[in-house]
Amino acid sequence: MKIPKLERKLGIETYTTQSLGIGGKIRQFPEDFVVEEILADGARAKVQPVETPHPVGEGCYLVCVLVKREWDTFRAVMKVARRMGISYKRVQIAGMKDAKALTAQHISIRGVTPERVSRVRIKDITLHSLRFSDERVHSRLLLGNNFRILIRGIFHPSSLIEKRVKNVQSELSSLGGFPNFFGHQRFGTVRPITHVVGGYLVQGNLEKAALTYLAQPSPHEHPESREARQQLQDTQDFKEALRLFPTYLRYERLMLVHLTKETGDFVGAFRKMPLKLRRLLVQAYQSFLFNKFLSERKKRDVGLNEPQVGDYVVHLDSQGLPTTKFLQVTSQSLSSVEKALKEGKTRIAIPLIGFKQQPSDGVQGEIEREILETENVAPRNFYISSIPEASAPGTLRTILAPVIDFSMKEVSRDSTSPRKRQMELGFTLHRGSYATVLLREFMKPRNLIKAGF
Repeated sequence: MKIPKLERKLGIETYTTQSLGIGGKIRQFPEDFVVEEILADGARAKVQPVETPHPVGEGCYLVCVLVKREWDTFRAVMKVARRMGISYKRVQIAGMKDAKALTAQHISIRGVTPERVSRVRIKDITLHSLRFSDERVHSRLLLGNNFRILIRGIFHPSSLIEKRVKNVQSELSSLGGFPNFFGHQRFGTVRPITHVVGGYLVQGNLEKAALTYLAQPSPHEHPESREARQQLQDTQDFKEALRLFPTYLRYERLMLVHLTKETGDFVGAFRKMPLKLRRLLVQAYQSFLFNKFLSERKKRDVGLNEPQVGDYVVHLDSQGLPTTKFLQVTSQSLSSVEKALKEGKTRIAIPLIGFKQQPSDGVQGEIEREILETENVAPRNFYISSIPEASAPGTLRTILAPVIDFSMKEVSRDSTSPRKRQMELGFTLHRGSYATVLLREFMKPRNLIKAGF
């Protein structure tokens, strides 16, 4: 099956299932893509939460549920902080959530009262106080996310849609999960350049990184943004660009303000971004490399659930989440690793290359070293001396992700186009796994933008 060009640019070059997809479109409306966060203790953030008139507990952190509709997580947090008159650094999250969706997640806010939270009024954002805590919300508290996704605009008859969904589900169930690619939103579907910028940062070319971030236009972005970027690309006139760039390109404008005052200080320009965003650029490049590593493993028909000598294998905790405990498979340990894998105690992993994380050995190691050589990077390059705070030590990521509590509702007429059909899928994924990566196996979209990805 043909892989869309956009996916290939992100390192996603294969499908895992052979069954045909159902097509269709997601996110026609934000309510078609509902995400509810689940913490490790079982607490679930609801898009329609039950009010807690008097939050219980003690501590300096007020834990709330943040419900947002069509808001980027970073921008939502910053907007909430500004409305409360506090630094955004006092607001902590467990994980990023989709922007083109209706989502609910836990956040903690240091040193505020429920009354202050209740006065926040922002269009398409609501805050609900839950409890006080001595512990802030952070990523290690996150178990995963529950998804309810409506796929609209399907042309096929109901019986065929159900058959294809069941066929894909059966293939994934036999495999033990779906390929744990980093999804499109990791890179930006409308303007997928974060990994490109990160690659230039890793290579030490900060000027190229900055100009790519600022001036590389995308045919899918707003014409006003596209024209402003093209003008900057043609002229490299930062002062004129600052006049032309729309106000909603907040981070770009912060960089441009600096460059108009300190021409050539690209380190200073990048430091006008939030630290998390600086790190995300480098991490996006790590993610791109991971996708390439995993795609090539699949293309060479190296089993995704069959350990090879030289593979990394990580141990799982009682909830099935990867731990920091790992080993590399040897010829002596292969049989015991295979046994642990079948028992659900371990999972095969691929490196997120960093200055502390070396490639695999064996067949998988050959794949990784070939790709790194083509990219002209080495693990040591992920320590970025000019911006050390954006450096990436690296880690391991499992190559398969489990699908938990999968469900599908009966096919019905599309309420927006009666000649077509719609189907709702429900499932839970562990933290770090992408719903769109699972959905692509069911939908096999030809055009990601038109399909709502």
